[in-house]
Amino acid sequence: MTHPAPDDTAPELSTPLEQGGSPPRDLVGIGVGPANLSLAALAQPLSQLDTAFYERRPAFDWHPGLLIDGTTLQVPFLADLVTLVDPASRWTFLNYLRARDRLFPFYLAERFHIHRAEYDAYCRWVSENLPGLHFRHQVDTIRWNARRALFEVEHTRLAPDGTPRSRHRTPARHIALGIGTEPHVPAPLEPLAGDPHAPVIHSADYLHHRERLLKARHLTLIGTGQSGAEVFLDLLRHRPPGREDIHWLGRTPAFAPMEYSKLGLEHFTPDYTRYFHGLAEPVRDRLVAGQWQLHKGIDADTITAIHDELYRRTLDGGWPAAVLTPGVHVHTAHHAPDGPPRGRIRLGLEHVEQGTRTTLETDAVVLATGYRQRPLDHLLTGLAPHIRRDHAGRPQVDDHYRLRLDAAITGDVYVQNAELHTHGVGAPDLGLVAWRSATILNTLTGKEIHRLPDRTAFTTFGLR
Repeated sequence: MTHPAPDDTAPELSTPLEQGGSPPRDLVGIGVGPANLSLAALAQPLSQLDTAFYERRPAFDWHPGLLIDGTTLQVPFLADLVTLVDPASRWTFLNYLRARDRLFPFYLAERFHIHRAEYDAYCRWVSENLPGLHFRHQVDTIRWNARRALFEVEHTRLAPDGTPRSRHRTPARHIALGIGTEPHVPAPLEPLAGDPHAPVIHSADYLHHRERLLKARHLTLIGTGQSGAEVFLDLLRHRPPGREDIHWLGRTPAFAPMEYSKLGLEHFTPDYTRYFHGLAEPVRDRLVAGQWQLHKGIDADTITAIHDELYRRTLDGGWPAAVLTPGVHVHTAHHAPDGPPRGRIRLGLEHVEQGTRTTLETDAVVLATGYRQRPLDHLLTGLAPHIRRDHAGRPQVDDHYRLRLDAAITGDVYVQNAELHTHGVGAPDLGLVAWRSATILNTLTGKEIHRLPDRTAFTTFGLR
């Protein structure tokens, strides 16, 4: 059964800003992406916890601009919101299939990696049936009330058209930040991003602009990770042979496959996360920069599909009009001399290894340039003096996913997918979402609510 959106129906234990005194929540989550949705799902059976989760969007959606037909998750379906911690939970992917009478078709399909659109639908099903989620609620700031020894979460309830409806304050003993990431636009392309005359589109919005992009005479795609590969393949399949007119460029030295060996995947286990967290800050920074192929490469099936499509276009002789060049840095971007009416863009390119430069004129640019962690400072302005930071000014995060705060703050602020610099490449990985949520709940309650194994990998990381 699907329930109405929680923000329209659920009673809210918060008060208007001009009032006060409402009972505190044990945990307030900010953002409802997969990370906090997992936390809410694992917390739901715990009657001793009073929780609320706020999200400014009207409903759950997961990378809607990249749900290209046929694309799959890069992790097995067991990496859902709860299974790797609590396979008996009612919120597992398999129970979602059962609720939709799709368990037998899935069984016969023998799929280990599910479609992205199916993962999105599964998470939406959880969000529509899980109590305690409040959509159309924009959190504005978090403060510490020393007198009450509580956090105060100030948030604005939004009307369906996105305009402010009312402002509220919710007291909380603990906070879980799960505001996720945002599309990254390289500095040279920022002035052109969103220009109506010369489309520069981030891959996060690809499907929303796909028809317009396909009409462009010449396309340039920047970014050689999985999203870039999926966009390139989709564009290629919809451009006529001999008139593809696509340049695919990226800074990495190769169109490299993602590391997917069994022992390589052990970098995405709690064992490696613990090891990484114990390293010195400079070592962690070097490792993150050097481990891009663990999480920014292209899966082998997508590489194969791209090569097959390109090869098919050579069967009648000649080569497809597609240029694939790694090792390229875009250092300038501006309107071509013929000006905005024609919408041409001139890119200044530099080949990193050759040290050569050239220009490329194109009609549209798709930026598959990844995502960056959303800055937390705007939410945590009231806590800023109490947050301990590393040498680079980043918040310190302990091994239980808590911000390190000074002793004046007796509550905890947990972070989800904002700890790459302290916990390593597994931070954004869906396979560790349930583990992190369980760790947070065990720490928050002071009990072993969820039993977590001491060992999760065959590899012994470091000399113990």
